[in-house]
Amino acid sequence: MKSALLRTSRLGALATRAFSSSSEPLVLVEKKDKYAVVRMNRPPVNSLNTALIKELDATIKKLEDDKSPAKITKFWTSLQDLYLRLYTTRLAAVAAIEGHSPAGGCLLAMCCDYRIMTSGKPMIGLNETQLGIVAPTWFRDTFVNTIGHREAEKMLGLGLQVDATKAKSIGLVDEAVALEEVFPRAETAMGKWLAIPDMARVKTKQLMRQETADRLIAIREKDLEAFTDFAQTDKVQKSLGMYLASLKKK
Repeated sequence: MKSALLRTSRLGALATRAFSSSSEPLVLVEKKDKYAVVRMNRPPVNSLNTALIKELDATIKKLEDDKSPAKITKFWTSLQDLYLRLYTTRLAAVAAIEGHSPAGGCLLAMCCDYRIMTSGKPMIGLNETQLGIVAPTWFRDTFVNTIGHREAEKMLGLGLQVDATKAKSIGLVDEAVALEEVFPRAETAMGKWLAIPDMARVKTKQLMRQETADRLIAIREKDLEAFTDFAQTDKVQKSLGMYLASLKKK
C-alpha cells in the first residue's frame, strides 16, 4: 500500500475517558486503487483516547504490511511473461543448478532444455501446497511434461522437494554432480545442443512445447485473477510470512 489518507472531522482533541463502549469500529478503512482512506469513528468529535490511538496505530501498521494488489499483479504477470519467454525461446537453454530450487526456481529450471544440479543438500520441487498455495495450471502442466503424471501428482499434492539424485531418477534433472562440476558439465551439454542443426532443433522444441504455452496464453487473465485473490487471503499471507522467516534462519 503506497499511501494512506487520514480523514477526520477533528484531530487532536485529547480525552482521558475509558474505552468506548460502542460496538462500532473506532477506525474505518476504505481501500482505493493506490491508497487507503482511514476514517476516525469516535463521535461526536473524534477525541483521542487509548483505544482509538491503539486502533489507529494498528491500522497504519496493517496498511504498511499490506501487499498491494497492484504489486501482486505486476509480479505475477512478470512471471507469466518470463515463463513464456524461456519456455518457448528458440535458444538452447541449459540450467546449472548450484543450490536450492523450490517453487519458481524449479519452474524456471524445467523451462530449460537440459538441467544439471549439485548433488548433496540442495533440493528442488514445487512446494506450493506446503505453503497453503495451489500450483497454477501452467506449473502443473510443465511438471507433468517433465516427470510424468503419477510422480507429479504425488509431489504436487505433498509439496515435495527432492535432492539431485532423486530428481535425476524421476527426470526432473538430467545430471547430478559435485558443485565444482556443475558449470563445466553445463558447458559440455550446451555444446551437444549447439551441434544439432539450428532449424531442426528449434522446430522440434516448438512442436513439443507450443501446446502447453498456448494453454497459459488462453487463460492468463483468469490465472492472474485467481492468483491475486488467493495470494491476498490472510491464511496464505501468514503461510508465506512464516516461510520467508524460516529462510532467514538458514
